[in-house]
Amino acid sequence: MSLASAAPSPTAAPPAIPPAARLVSAGLEASLEQFNDPKLLAEGKVNLISLEAVQSRLGARWAFKRDQVYGFTDRVLERGVGSDGVYLRVSDTDFFIVHPDLSRMAGQAACLRYLREVLNHFLGDDDQAGVSVLQVTQIGQGRLEAAPMDLRAGPSGGAGSGEDPGLPEVSDLARAGQPGEADGDPAAGPAAAPTDAGPSALERWTPFVCNDGRQLRVSATLEPVYEVKGFTRIGFRMIRRVIVVATEEELSPQRIAALSAADLLRVDVATILRGIDRMKANGDQENPLSLIVPLSFVSLSSQRGRAELVNHLKAAGSLVKMGVICEICDTEGVPPGMLLTAASLVRPFTLLVAGRMLAPTPGSVRHLAGAGLQALSFDCPTGLSDVEFVGWATVAIGSAKRLAKSVMVYGATSTRRAGSLASLGATHVSLTAA
Repeated sequence: MSLASAAPSPTAAPPAIPPAARLVSAGLEASLEQFNDPKLLAEGKVNLISLEAVQSRLGARWAFKRDQVYGFTDRVLERGVGSDGVYLRVSDTDFFIVHPDLSRMAGQAACLRYLREVLNHFLGDDDQAGVSVLQVTQIGQGRLEAAPMDLRAGPSGGAGSGEDPGLPEVSDLARAGQPGEADGDPAAGPAAAPTDAGPSALERWTPFVCNDGRQLRVSATLEPVYEVKGFTRIGFRMIRRVIVVATEEELSPQRIAALSAADLLRVDVATILRGIDRMKANGDQENPLSLIVPLSFVSLSSQRGRAELVNHLKAAGSLVKMGVICEICDTEGVPPGMLLTAASLVRPFTLLVAGRMLAPTPGSVRHLAGAGLQALSFDCPTGLSDVEFVGWATVAIGSAKRLAKSVMVYGATSTRRAGSLASLGATHVSLTAA
């Protein structure tokens, strides 16, 4: 639900204020008062995203471009927040966002996602995203008291926060599947669990109408993945595709990440169910060692999302010998503490947890230090000459090896290129026809 229309006409930028106190434009006090609920605030469900980085970078051009910035930001928030929450521009640079149905972690991760899209669009980078999302702690008297997120530990709650600490939720997930499994040996793989996988279950998840009114359908294919030592097949990875039904347009990973939390959960469940159907279609073959399942960070950071996904992960694990590998997507810009909490909560139900990267640069890999990821995965870029390919792979794999023991590189267009990846330190590869 949008309240953006209530924002005042652009005026001169307000004077500098301390980071903890954010001034509210005149006339908006009544609109904000309805959210002055101590429980809502204590649970971290009310946040701000600041466009001060855009204002500062544009300098004198801000006065001429701010309407364009506001319009783009409003479209991002309308698509992302949708009818599940509220957003409102409360000052020249601050947008007030309420996610009543999301946990502290999931809500702040969503705000980071919205802000990254805006910063990348206008600045070409999102370096300031982490310090530009603030949790509102008090509302009143024409200002908002706000505190920065804790980028080291992640907003996982704690004593007196109104939200259960993250790690104890593992027992809740175990109860959602089979009692006592949280104490099992992850290396043994998740135990089999009943699931409603099948055509009737898929009909409930895909196609679906997303928050912006488009009808989307989800497809998943299986691609063999090989361990480079001996070039033996370890199993398959699920490749998810989200397609606009009306136009048959396939959404890019960035546009999938920009979907609302509810829509991302639908995509994740439909992907697993599609992949399970594909695996069962090969039922006459020997079960593979493992299956790589892509799941959105936003879904995993939500208690509801994890509770929904865990049984499907177990069902997928029952079709392989060793267990599933959970591949967390949309990791760019997410604070390491948030990723660590999400990885810790899902690890008892998986063989290992990997982080999926779109662009494995040295800087983006360093950002994941402390996130608790056991592997990193990414695709080979297309259209590179052999020399360019080796240059890219040297930097990407070298950076990834400093952080994770396993490096999975997808989409090598020849066995020769797969051999180059192996010589540079990749541990697993997939092959794709050129």
